[in-house]
Amino acid sequence: MKTNVGVVFGGRSVENEISVVTANQMIHAMDSEKYNIIPIYITKEGKWYSGDALFNVENYRDTKKLLAQCEEVYVRPGYGDTNLYRCNKSLFKKDVVAKLDVVIPTLHGTNCEDGTFQGVMEFAGIPYAGCNTLASANGMDKITMKMILKECGVPVIDYCWFSDKEWFDRQSAVVEKIENKLGYPVIVKPANLGSSVGIKAAHNKEELIDAIENAIQFTNRIIIEKYVQKLKEVNCAVLGNYYDCQPSVCEVPVRSGEILSYQDKYMNGGGKQSQGMQSTVREIPANLPEETTKFIQNAACETFRALSCDGVSRIDFIIDEATGEIFVNEINTIPGSLSFYLWEYSGINFSTLVDRLIEIAIRRQQDANQKVVNYGDNIFSGKAAQGAKMGGKAGGKFGGKFGK
Repeated sequence: MKTNVGVVFGGRSVENEISVVTANQMIHAMDSEKYNIIPIYITKEGKWYSGDALFNVENYRDTKKLLAQCEEVYVRPGYGDTNLYRCNKSLFKKDVVAKLDVVIPTLHGTNCEDGTFQGVMEFAGIPYAGCNTLASANGMDKITMKMILKECGVPVIDYCWFSDKEWFDRQSAVVEKIENKLGYPVIVKPANLGSSVGIKAAHNKEELIDAIENAIQFTNRIIIEKYVQKLKEVNCAVLGNYYDCQPSVCEVPVRSGEILSYQDKYMNGGGKQSQGMQSTVREIPANLPEETTKFIQNAACETFRALSCDGVSRIDFIIDEATGEIFVNEINTIPGSLSFYLWEYSGINFSTLVDRLIEIAIRRQQDANQKVVNYGDNIFSGKAAQGAKMGGKAGGKFGGKFGK
């Protein structure tokens, strides 16, 4: 019996197209003798579709034509129902498209990688690969991530943050706080986006205001970081779970400007996006001293554990070449191309990587099923109900404190 694997991609995100590339790469690496692959594409409007036409990445040039060849689908939130259903019922087709044994999300960015999708899977009790809801949310939000890592002793760059409402109401005060704490230059980032979307460097007040106005289009929380002027960026992937994980080799991505841009990451393959993160110009394995490599690999695993991650993540580092300091910049809980190129250099091919992700997902669901989620007793029956009467003494606090 083959395992039914739902591969979910796209999403209501500015990284929709990159997600399509990641999914396409993974699908073509999967062992068709082991897995029955069910592609599930989430449109930019948030609708779910499935169909064989989704297997061909060239079809995404004309999304309207593509979706006409597919059918709209959904999952039910009732726990234990792992079926994928058709939205439009037919006399000649069953309501169920397929039973989902496990799902692999290859979603990137807001409304996808941030725990939103993971919560849907947990509600339905469908095993899924990668980080859970909490780890995804904490990993996606750069502010929360840095707070956690700093508490755990993992080195992060100095930063400050604020909301869009603060910016609209107290712009001068926000600028003053940034200048007093960090000075110039700084990097301005949306707190919960990836793929370098909305990120700009600022060397003075005018550039700072411009960069914030740009970033605020994408999110309601902005993070400002001290800009390391003589920097080297190093990436390292981690595979496993929060108690047992391994690092990949390290890489140094090559950037064309002050920051590693969207174009650097995805459009160095002759102006095409078809190779995703694989098209990034990179030095791999990174030419680093052995002690530096070990420090980064250990810090990558510690970041993975501190955030309670599962599956595969990529942790991005910054080395200040002026001081030799090493900082965790961010974690990508669903990295572009699933960082398969790092694992291939580490002796794990893409097909084996997928096998590991599925194994980890199913084991996590099995472990979760062993946990106590209720005591079985109904507090509204028998004597327990006497103390729970809202109109009696037990309800006095509600009637007195909140009812007046």
